[in-house]
Amino acid sequence: MKANKLWKKVAGMGLVLMLSATALAGCGGGSTAEGGAKGTPAGTGTLAKIKERDKFVVGVKYDLNLFGLKDPATGNVEGFDIDIAKAIAKKVLGDENKIELKEVTSKTRIPMLKNGEIDAIIATMTITEDRKKEVDFSDVYFLAGQSLLVKKDSSINGLKDMQKGMKIVTAKGSTSAKNIRASAPDVEVLEFENYAEAFTALKAGQGDALTTDNALLYGMAKQDPNYRVTEETFTEEPYGIAMSKGDAEFVKTVNDLLKEMKENGEYDKIYEKWIGTKPKK
Repeated sequence: MKANKLWKKVAGMGLVLMLSATALAGCGGGSTAEGGAKGTPAGTGTLAKIKERDKFVVGVKYDLNLFGLKDPATGNVEGFDIDIAKAIAKKVLGDENKIELKEVTSKTRIPMLKNGEIDAIIATMTITEDRKKEVDFSDVYFLAGQSLLVKKDSSINGLKDMQKGMKIVTAKGSTSAKNIRASAPDVEVLEFENYAEAFTALKAGQGDALTTDNALLYGMAKQDPNYRVTEETFTEEPYGIAMSKGDAEFVKTVNDLLKEMKENGEYDKIYEKWIGTKPKK
């Protein structure tokens, strides 16, 4: 009799454990994004929200010639990043004009994505391990390298010419600021809200050079031919489109589009339109 009661008790405990395991499995459902993060179930993530509102809301820069620059006369924002954003809108919604551009800076872009103000960041954003902890990235859509912008008659041709006591300007929250401190620790780094302010500071004599990715510096030099970009690059800056952490469905959609654009030549056309040369294969 005692053995029978003991058996019933054990069997009951086994049933409870089985039910608990089933409940836990239900709570942990959903696909898994790359890197082990829990994915957003299909139909409930960013892609579904874009389709429901019939508009793609994207964070872009307004102050970077060639990538995202607002024309004060027309109010239009144009550049490489804008054309990539339009391509996403066309793929998802069938119309490249179903897009809303919101200005971001290096400092504000991740917070704006995380609080739901934007669907994605397409803003010359370098893929880094630290940023991967907060957002998911697409495949690399542009490969740049950090360099220096100086006056045409400057004796500075690279980092080796940056001496102690010199000042270099850049934007707050950028990888450029972190990189230059590591690469030229004796140089004073001055950070401004964005690259437009940093360029204004350079022209006002507040710095000896401005540093960021060479692709952006070419745009500044195009704005003012009194400045030039040094040939040396001292980093590789792979740009990615940032999306909400764990939203594997949207990441796949964007990556599929980028692959398609590179295969059908559309990417090369956008690259040559803004950068002036064909991308390196």
